[in-house]
Amino acid sequence: MSDPAEKPEVVALPAGPQLAAPVSSRRAAAQRVREARDRLTSTSGTRPAFDAELLRQYAQTRISASYVVMLLVVATGILFGLLWMQPIVAAAWTVGMLCVHAAIIRSCSRFLAEQPSVAMTRKWRTRFVLLDLLYGLCWTAILIHPAGRDLASNTLMMFLMLLVIAVSSMLAASLPIAALAATIPVTVAIALDLVLSGSFDNYVLALLALAAEGYFALLAHRLHSTTLATLEARAEKDALIGELEQAKAISDEARHRAESANVAKSRFLAQMSHELRTPLNAILGFSEVMKSEIFGAHAVAVYKEYSADIHNSGVHLLNLINEILDLSRIEAGRYELNEEAVALVHVVADCHHLLKLRASSRGITIHEVFEHGMPRIWGDERAVRQVVLNLLSNSIKFTPQGGEIWLKVGWTASGGQYLSVKDTGSGIAEDEIPVVLASFGQGSNSIKSAEQGAGLGLPIAKSLIDMHGGTFTLKSKLRIGTEVIVTFPPERVMSALAPMAEEAPPMQPEPIETAPTADRKRVRRKSIMSAGTGL
Repeated sequence: MSDPAEKPEVVALPAGPQLAAPVSSRRAAAQRVREARDRLTSTSGTRPAFDAELLRQYAQTRISASYVVMLLVVATGILFGLLWMQPIVAAAWTVGMLCVHAAIIRSCSRFLAEQPSVAMTRKWRTRFVLLDLLYGLCWTAILIHPAGRDLASNTLMMFLMLLVIAVSSMLAASLPIAALAATIPVTVAIALDLVLSGSFDNYVLALLALAAEGYFALLAHRLHSTTLATLEARAEKDALIGELEQAKAISDEARHRAESANVAKSRFLAQMSHELRTPLNAILGFSEVMKSEIFGAHAVAVYKEYSADIHNSGVHLLNLINEILDLSRIEAGRYELNEEAVALVHVVADCHHLLKLRASSRGITIHEVFEHGMPRIWGDERAVRQVVLNLLSNSIKFTPQGGEIWLKVGWTASGGQYLSVKDTGSGIAEDEIPVVLASFGQGSNSIKSAEQGAGLGLPIAKSLIDMHGGTFTLKSKLRIGTEVIVTFPPERVMSALAPMAEEAPPMQPEPIETAPTADRKRVRRKSIMSAGTGL
């Protein structure tokens, strides 16, 4: 029997979702602590893994754009050698600039070949900033040379400066400090040279140079932020994929354990059913003999009552074992329906007859509302009988003295058949309906009742109806009553054949036509065809 102390466990089940909040808050707090630790150990305020990835993107961008930079350097050297500088000086600058560019490309290649680490990331970050600073100073050395000659020269220098700043900002967008180191020297030098010239046009060009530097610096910062956001999204995606894989591994392991436990449970039930039924048969047999006093009357009359109690307890235990075995077979998918033509009205009437004495002893009246002339359904008669017995016995158990029960069998709107068991019992609370439909579930009224069961009748009945493709509906109100409606689909209703006529004419053989008769019919057929064709 169930202990009333188990009831608070059922009530505490809805509080499960509230327990998820502390788990999520702890996970968020752990993530914030990890991010803060990563920022403290980083030189750029981001995670160390992001620092290494940003440097890797910087190196890859530098290598992929190396030919563009070489073309820009050579074109600038040729232009300056033809217009403003001696060819030897321009060639020396071009060679030196190409050497600086080669050093940057070589450093990028070496960085990509090494394994990333925090110490190596810091070292290479500083080296790239210094190389970009040297790169910017080399551009400064040639761009300020012709400045201040005339407006056309200054405008051309401004165009070259903007081109150098744009290319350097785009190439070093993954490392904003390196972009500033490559562009600020050029911008500041040209702006100062234009300001020192003293003309209004040069002032305007200096302001344009500073504005261009700010614009491209902002653009490089935005590109860096976008790249960083992409890396963070990819890291979160990788972390989510890892968590999903871990959860999948855990679920697979739990599923394997559940399958093993299910197999062990099935073996245990199969073994225990044999071990329990063997002594139960002896108990039921000997108690039946003693209760019936087959070998003589008891010397003490109370022994007969004890024998009856022993027999009733054995029957109850055997029914409980059978219910547990049926439920285990249903849950394991090993319950097979032995389908045949079943008359639902006859099955319900037989079950009523079996339990009529029990209902009469409690003063309960059972009303039958059957629709006659209904065809049979295709199903398992044992399963249907078990469903009806479980529902009717539950109604008798929880209906008080002098109550009423209605048994209804009829047609559904879709052409199926239904069974309804309605009582005037104590009813079930609405929030307890899912509980009583679960395995070993019991409502509060059943816990307080003197007649308690294992809580398997309704789950077994529902599972058997589901196997037939039907529906199981439970409606109940406290202190009013309970109604269970079971429906069978129209596909299981067997349509009857039309009755044969009572007086069918006897089968007569076709007469054999003689030659004159056949000739007369042939002539008549020809005349009819001629009249029909107008001939």
